[in-house]
Amino acid sequence: MIKRTYSLDKIIKKGKVLIIYGPRQVGKTTLIKEFIKNSKLTYRYDTGDGFQIQNELSKCTYESTDNHVGNYDLIIIDEAQKIPNIGNALKLMVDSHPNKYFIATGSSSFDLANKTDESLTGRKIVIKLFPISYFELSKTMAVSEMKNSLEKNLIYGSYPELLMAKTNQEKEQIIRLLSDSYLIKDILEFDRIKRADVIMKLLKLLAFQIGSEVSANELGRSLGVDTKTILYYLDLLEKSFVIFGLSGYSGNLRKEITKMSKYYFYDNGIRNALILNFNRLEDRNDIGQLWENFLMIERRKRNEYKNAFPAYYFWRTYSKQEIDLIEEKQGFLSAYEFKWKAQKSSSPSEWRANYKNSKYLEINADNYINFIT
Repeated sequence: MIKRTYSLDKIIKKGKVLIIYGPRQVGKTTLIKEFIKNSKLTYRYDTGDGFQIQNELSKCTYESTDNHVGNYDLIIIDEAQKIPNIGNALKLMVDSHPNKYFIATGSSSFDLANKTDESLTGRKIVIKLFPISYFELSKTMAVSEMKNSLEKNLIYGSYPELLMAKTNQEKEQIIRLLSDSYLIKDILEFDRIKRADVIMKLLKLLAFQIGSEVSANELGRSLGVDTKTILYYLDLLEKSFVIFGLSGYSGNLRKEITKMSKYYFYDNGIRNALILNFNRLEDRNDIGQLWENFLMIERRKRNEYKNAFPAYYFWRTYSKQEIDLIEEKQGFLSAYEFKWKAQKSSSPSEWRANYKNSKYLEINADNYINFIT
């Protein structure tokens, strides 16, 4: 059992809905079950997949929601985004029962957020759960153990179920199943997704272009669809916790590129499943992309779990000077360049000239642990 960052008993509050976002199979249900196992609260647990609960709560009446709550101390609804009008239903439950506890989970912030943002204003607490992070592993593992697991993480990712697998073949089967049956399935459930093949082709294009700037116009031309549709799909993929994007940083210098974005995957294993490549590092030509994606997501997990929320960017000029990651927080800039092999590089001259008070650091296979833990 890997101890997750969140202790729900310290987060949950009466009269508030605790919303837990994250991809499927990252441990949201396990986290809840560990909480209720050690709690004295009486609880009702339901999943949004059930027709009966969908029919009951979508009515959004005081009678239907009151009947659902009953005499329980805690109401739990897993995959809550699948219930029509769930935001209003939760609002009615909270307002009618301010001394009770409520938990709702969602594998897509796209739909659940749309249904709860306005109705639950001031009535919710939101946390995000990701595949296992090095930040979490660092609480129980030695640095040498974490470094020894690096290659497997770069290739297969860090979904909890993978930790149980004993062979690489098992790991590959698990991550393929996660990619095909869970993550993509969630995306295709949305009404406006008419062509699953376009979504899959888009993901594969992005998987091959990690670390490179991409244009929605060019993606649209490659896939034979309009730019508006590409932008909608990209937004949907981000809110379904498959990818996340970075825009270019600019301090209003003419030479800085800001119109295009870079996209990364929330898990290296999902990315490798899309391109059907689980080869060892020594047999690959994309180690730079794997390394960059790994550091991007592990840093993001670490910051989320430490309640550090900087703005994220990349930086590049038309003269091709670039930095992989810029973090901006309270007006201070931190710049990070990712290198698999240590090069002891210095910051680009244009960056030094224009952002003299910023911090610059190369992150490589020798010094990465502190950066992500």
